Amino acid sequence: MDDTAELTERFERYCATKDNDVPSEILNELQSIQRIFSISAEELDFKWQAYNMKMGGEEKMDLKTARDFKKDLQDSLEKESRGKVQQRGDAKRVAPTPRAAKGGDMYDMLDGMIATPRAAPLGSAAKRRSNFDAPAGKAHKNHEMSSPAGGQTPRGEVGDASVFDFSSRKNAGDIAEQLNGHIALSDAPEEPPSETRIKLKANTDMSKFNYKTMAMKLSEASEVLDDRIDEFRQLLQEHLDLEDSAFGNPSYQSPNEVIAVGRICSDTSEGKLNAASIVLEGSRRWGSGRRVPLTLDKLTSYNFFPGQIVALRGINASGENFVVSEVLSFPLLTQPASTPAELDTYNARYLDTPESDPSTVRPLTVLIASGPYTTDQNLDFAPLHTFLDNAVSASADTIVLIGPFLDAEHPLIRSGDFDIPPHLTSPDQATMTDLFRHFISAPIQTFTSRLPTCNVILVPSLRDAHHHHAAFPQDKFAKKELGLGAAGRHVQCVTNPMTLSMNEFIVGMSSLDVLHMLQREEIAGGKARSTHLYERGAKNVLEQRSFLPVFPPTGRDKLLAPSAVEAAVFKEGVADGDTEEGPSPFLPLGTMVDTSYLKLGEMLNVRPDVLLTPSVLQGFVKVVESVLVINPGTLCKRRAAGTYARLVVRPADVSEEERQRGAAVAHKLWERARVDIVKI
Repeated sequence: MDDTAELTERFERYCATKDNDVPSEILNELQSIQRIFSISAEELDFKWQAYNMKMGGEEKMDLKTARDFKKDLQDSLEKESRGKVQQRGDAKRVAPTPRAAKGGDMYDMLDGMIATPRAAPLGSAAKRRSNFDAPAGKAHKNHEMSSPAGGQTPRGEVGDASVFDFSSRKNAGDIAEQLNGHIALSDAPEEPPSETRIKLKANTDMSKFNYKTMAMKLSEASEVLDDRIDEFRQLLQEHLDLEDSAFGNPSYQSPNEVIAVGRICSDTSEGKLNAASIVLEGSRRWGSGRRVPLTLDKLTSYNFFPGQIVALRGINASGENFVVSEVLSFPLLTQPASTPAELDTYNARYLDTPESDPSTVRPLTVLIASGPYTTDQNLDFAPLHTFLDNAVSASADTIVLIGPFLDAEHPLIRSGDFDIPPHLTSPDQATMTDLFRHFISAPIQTFTSRLPTCNVILVPSLRDAHHHHAAFPQDKFAKKELGLGAAGRHVQCVTNPMTLSMNEFIVGMSSLDVLHMLQREEIAGGKARSTHLYERGAKNVLEQRSFLPVFPPTGRDKLLAPSAVEAAVFKEGVADGDTEEGPSPFLPLGTMVDTSYLKLGEMLNVRPDVLLTPSVLQGFVKVVESVLVINPGTLCKRRAAGTYARLVVRPADVSEEERQRGAAVAHKLWERARVDIVKI
């Protein structure tokens, strides 16, 4: 095709003219760009799309924008040339006389003798010592640790050509961790149940999650944060039966001891919270909206993190610091319970058929998995298929699939370097929704036809590339749009977070990796440090009554930096103003939060019987405050198989005394449930 004709065909849709023709002066500019940079019309089209996205996606091709586009390309070329010259100069430059700085050591001297490009700083001497003698296996193991969901999974190092074959994985089916192993697993029935044995009931008003994102007003966000402090103050006052006079403003100088309720913050936006930088932010009504530094020397045990609502007893005698003498605990939400009659009704659902022998009741089986559902090397989603096969073999009653499904952090999806499914006749018009239908919806539909009595619950993630709603609290998937309508009522798309009833017990779930977030942001001292990290994090979630108690969440700039391979892949899309210190398109996504709707992320009315907190941390199960806390792990790691959780629940026993009393009976699920963290 003639160059002029091809340029016209490719750029006529970008022009702002009435007939979408490419004016001759614009055509001349485009041909000039082709000659200067020696690029084809196709490559020029791609570069214009990248430039258009950088400018906000609203640019139309006219003479001015064509010249701006040309200047942008020239600036990028000059910037790249300067970088190459600088790098060659740094490589040749060697310190003539290496000297150890004060307090330095042999590694500092070695660093001065070895020429290292400045584009890849090595960091502190302690870090260099660690890397100097670390075997390759240890370095690879350390790189396996991922950042929070809502964060990025770190990628491999440059030159890492290892290939993981999922079909040749080892230890598949092994149990990594277990609770109540004495409860036996039931064999799959010879005939499938006549109907679904688990009845689902939403305890969350999902219609409220369909809000308009990116429309947050600063005044509304401020009111939400302020009201949360006052709500906790009211809870504490009613719980301890305190008078208003017991509370005070921690920022006011006074010799009297007062109780201050506020939010934990840091006095700087950079760095990690520590005992020297911790401050308390009061509400406008009870703390004038001011922040006061805290002194923690008198505390024998403490555990704080940004965004935590706390009640502190102390004195501000100097007017500069609030000296804390005691941390008061807020009351927990009440424990869920059901009447004996309700429990009898639900226990009847444990029977496969009404004619089944009650003495051979088969426990309920719930399988829980969290994405990613395929390794970083491909998009074959073999782990997801294996998980669904395991659910069929176990005759599962419900499976919970927690995002991300099409992970925006997946290197192939981020770069767009993958093959379009062959059944899509128009590859140029294919969308992420089409990919979801092919890779996720199709296997789920096949699964529901094989096991029609099993409920399937889909929980979205902020990292789902196909989802229209990318802020927490997050709206549910559009079921029909994703091709799941044909799967019937047994496939349920829910919000993030979600609280629902499965028969008598209540399950709370969210795809946010709040445990890893707490691990990164918290400070602990004294006796609190002896508590297990997972238990400490789960207790904070329950005490704060929120699926996202950390505020602000861990930002993009604090997450792990990308590898050199990613930097090379996404270099084309880097904006001029983005540097190593600032945001760039290949940094982790972070956790996008709409503060005005944070109330939707709170737990309401009662504590859940089961709290699902998927995390890149090792899968675990703990009993915290009478709640089964389950982290199923991730079904896939970067280049390794992951884990999922299996929850087996026996029917509730109701004593004759409880039956005669007729009052509500606590579910005590931690006593009659078995939980396994299983390797996929």
